[in-house]
Parts: sequence; C-alpha cells; structure tokens
Amino acid sequence: MTAPNNTAPLLEVRDLVVDYHITRKVNFRALKGVSITVGAGECVGLVGESGSGKSTLGRALLGLAPVAAGAISFDGKDITHAKGAARRKLGNDIQVVFQDPYGSLDPTMTVGEVLAEPLEVVGASKTQARATVAEMLDRVKLPGDAVHRYPSEFSGGQRQRIAIARALVRRPRLIVCDEPVSALDLTTQATILDLFIELQRETGVSYLFISHDLGVVRRVCHRTSVMYQGEIVESGDTHTVTEEPNHPYTQRLLLAAPVADPAKQAERRAAWLALRESA
Repeated sequence: MTAPNNTAPLLEVRDLVVDYHITRKVNFRALKGVSITVGAGECVGLVGESGSGKSTLGRALLGLAPVAAGAISFDGKDITHAKGAARRKLGNDIQVVFQDPYGSLDPTMTVGEVLAEPLEVVGASKTQARATVAEMLDRVKLPGDAVHRYPSEFSGGQRQRIAIARALVRRPRLIVCDEPVSALDLTTQATILDLFIELQRETGVSYLFISHDLGVVRRVCHRTSVMYQGEIVESGDTHTVTEEPNHPYTQRLLLAAPVADPAKQAERRAAWLALRESA
C-alpha cells in the first residue's frame, strides 16, 4: 500500500515512557522511550509478541496508561496528560476497536442503543442518532434491522463490524485498532481487514493498527514499527519490514509465521531456531 503524502503527522508520540507500579518500591517499565507517528489517512502497524508493550502504547494514547515521560501530540496539540472534559472531547477525534468484540459491547443493550449512546452523550438528538446509526450499519455491511437485535444474536465477525460501526459514529480522525482480528477465524479475518481498508478509503480515517501478526499488518498498513520489550526495534514501509526485515527479532517474527509447504516450513523452523540460539 502507498502511504498518503502528508507533511505534519496527525499523531506524534515522542520518547514515551510508561511505568506500572508493582509494589511501593518496584516499577515495571512497559515502554522505554517509544516514538511513532501516524499521518492523516495513514495506517501504521505496530507489531510484536505478547508482552512487547504494543497494547500499552494504545492504552497510553487513550489515557488509560500512566505516562512517566515523553509526549503525545494530536493534530499539533499536547494530549499527554489530558483529563476530564479535555479527554472526553478527544472522543470526537480518537476512537478504539478492541480485540474482543463481545466483551466490548453491552449485552443488555440492542445494537441500535450501543451505537446511539456515544452520539447522545455529546448531545445528538434521537433523530440525528438514528440517521447516523443507519448510515454506519450500512458502511459496515450489516442489515438495518440489526438495530433491534442484541450482540449475542450475531457471529464474532458481525460483532466486530458492530464495534467498528460504534468507533465510526462520531466520525473520528484516528482509530486505535488493538488486535481487532486476532479472535476471528482466517476467512473472517480477511473480510474484516478488507472492510478496514474500504472504510479508510471512504472516510480518510487514520489507523494505529496493533497486531502480533506480520501477515495482518502487511495487508492493511502503509508503514510498520516492530516493538520488542518496550522499544521500537525496526520501522519502515510495510513491504520492507515484513518481507526483508533487518532486525533479528523481526526476522524471528517472520519465520514464526507458518506456510503451507511442509518443506519450506521445515526450513523456516530451522532458520528460526538458529536465530533464537544466536540471540
């Protein structure tokens, strides 16, 4: 994918440090001076294994993780320590799609209520909310009568479409996608990834796309950064990072991905073991 040609980034993270307090005297440094940018209309991948810190970065952007040092700027404004009304206002511009679509949807509310709630909170009339909800359901390719049904009546892929529609209803400029397809089967993953691509083309929204799968970011992202133990170890255009990586950790991630050919898979396994032993 060709990245949009933008000068100033929409999102800029500079030297971000996040510490979690384990005990009164013990801290765990989850992010160690991380820097990353996302341009308008761009999809930037953040890839790494579990525990690498990638979801912590997403949480810091949403104000859900404690920032010890560094800065986060959105559209040129510092939002590092935004609280209260300022943080709530950011909901108009920054939204999130989580990994578990069912856990992120209130099972006691109909889909129409789930999608209308973010609009009504900011003062939209019921008529405006209904019109926007209908538009977003159409965008994510769900039937109009979905508004009367509950999340439990839908499949996993359909529930993720509902979660994406909820993220879109306030027409944000950036969506943090935190492992949004990892809980889905491969066929459903492909359709949801295609939906993300189509929505970006239609709306111009930017994505920070968090994943552990190089194949996923290869499909949807313009640029990709690789995170290991709380640090960015490699960044660049997605094709280069996912096809010709320089850093040994990225090479191990690539070799860990299975292929259908048994002979090639055996070769990849041997290469992965050799890299691990030399690390």
